[in-house]
Amino acid sequence: MMGIIKAKKLVHDYEKIGEDGQVEAVYRAVNGVDLDVKPGQFIAILGHNGSGKSTLAKHLNAILLPTEGTVWVDGMDTRDEEKLSRIRQTAGMVFQNPDNQIIATVVDEDVAFGPENMGIPTEEIVSRVEESLKTVGMWEYRDKSPNRLSGGQKQRVAIAGVVAMEPKCIVLDEPTAMLDPVGRREVIKAAQKLNREKGVTIVLITHYMEEVIEADHVIVMDQGKILMQGTPKEVFSQVDILKEHRLDVPQVTMLAHELKKKGLALPEGILTVRELADALEGLKK
Repeated sequence: MMGIIKAKKLVHDYEKIGEDGQVEAVYRAVNGVDLDVKPGQFIAILGHNGSGKSTLAKHLNAILLPTEGTVWVDGMDTRDEEKLSRIRQTAGMVFQNPDNQIIATVVDEDVAFGPENMGIPTEEIVSRVEESLKTVGMWEYRDKSPNRLSGGQKQRVAIAGVVAMEPKCIVLDEPTAMLDPVGRREVIKAAQKLNREKGVTIVLITHYMEEVIEADHVIVMDQGKILMQGTPKEVFSQVDILKEHRLDVPQVTMLAHELKKKGLALPEGILTVRELADALEGLKK
């Protein structure tokens, strides 16, 4: 199956320019990353601050271009300027701060903005706005001012605005970083629903481990490189390696790991409270 997003030996350097206009230093944020995201997957990319995950995210719809290597979005090279509009319609982007994406004074007008710029007929725009808002659970707020919404609600409106453009893939760059736990759950549920019900490919950039336990594939980045990857269970089974690289694991996984070190015969990679409860119950039998 052809990848919806593919990167080969991707490198991105940031240059520090001195007061004289000369390059003083070069910082390599992404270092030789290969990526192959299949249509319909839910991919999570983890890493602490400075790991390169957000720089990688900005390559996935050509906000940044490679210093070395190549990125393709639905077969289109992100360096091809003639394909830039199609690339960004194929891979929509949702950022940390929804206030930077919401520009209209009414929710439904904001969601309509993208399709209007694409030249979509009015009747279809109305249909897309309704479907997008219903998908993220914000239809009842369609005539409200975004300023009166909570952080999680604003972020769902921002996602609806991207969904209305009907991208094949949505890249969410730490979309819950500024939200409280309730808002984080709202946004992740909206992304999961898009993936399961609409078949939209999701690439989630995050440092909240609990947000990725239902992903199809998890990629862990450190110092610009891929440290490990696999299913959530495969990745979070490697607790000691993750801790060595200053990365957390879900709390229940950490508890199970500590109980296992104390001698309880628990399986590796426990991700949920239910899994831990079932495993402990099984020890009684």
